Amino acid sequence: MKKFWFLKFILIVPLIIAAITFGTMSLWNWLVPVLFSGPVITFWQTLGLLVLSKILFGGFRGRHQHGGPPWKHHWRRRMEEKMQHMSPEEREALRMKWKQRCGWSFPKEEDKGNTTVG
Repeated sequence: MKKFWFLKFILIVPLIIAAITFGTMSLWNWLVPVLFSGPVITFWQTLGLLVLSKILFGGFRGRHQHGGPPWKHHWRRRMEEKMQHMSPEEREALRMKWKQRCGWSFPKEEDKGNTTVG
């Protein structure tokens, strides 16, 4: 049974890559020559551009452990550090300020285990 899964993987991945490359090539050849007087590119040039853009802009780092953008967790850590240095009255005032501005507030200390914000 595992052999079939491996064979499916070997067949499906190149098809997905080919479809993405063909779609990108079609969009490029439809838009770039008309809008910017750029060149018409081939399938292999498109594949090379996709790999190059992945290296330059996405890298091969893998996915983040917690998912989502990395700055989200950085922002959360900074806010938690700021709130640790505040008195309980200052924390409550900040929560009320955020609730008035955005409609949500930071969780209270006793609600840390609860994932809902509000």
